[in-house]
Amino acid sequence: MAGVGRYVARARAMTPMLILETPDSMPHAFAEAWNARDEDRLAELFEADAEFVNVTGLWWHDREAIRKAHAYGLEQIFNESTLIVSTGRAKPLAPDVAVVHARICLSGQSPVDGVDKPGECITIFSFVMRRGDAGWVCASAHNTDVVPGMETHLAGPGGLAPTRYQPR
Repeated sequence: MAGVGRYVARARAMTPMLILETPDSMPHAFAEAWNARDEDRLAELFEADAEFVNVTGLWWHDREAIRKAHAYGLEQIFNESTLIVSTGRAKPLAPDVAVVHARICLSGQSPVDGVDKPGECITIFSFVMRRGDAGWVCASAHNTDVVPGMETHLAGPGGLAPTRYQPR
């Protein structure tokens, strides 16, 4: 991503947050905190009342819930994983609001119940960023799996299955 800014830690009114200098710094700051297995630093990227919808549809409603969920995930599910930001775009919506989309590759997820280690997966993250007095913080995030070659999921007797409508 061109123009990715730096971020600095600052304390604001007894509410620690990691303040970003530009909205498009968010995907990289998120990946760095993830790769360091630092749920506190990851949570500090978010406003106190931030929203977060993960790739499976779990929905957390504040920074502490985001921190707790990532603490569990980074210890139990993603303890050997790596996030790499490949591309991203920031779109200003107002002088103090922007949406940032980033394509992120996750590798090294832990196997579950004797199943082989999962392969790489690609996701698209959407971050709604708001500029405060000290810099940019995330108000809301949403993570979506990318299923190559598929347009949608259909519900069937075996659960959800990726499918496409366009002819091959």
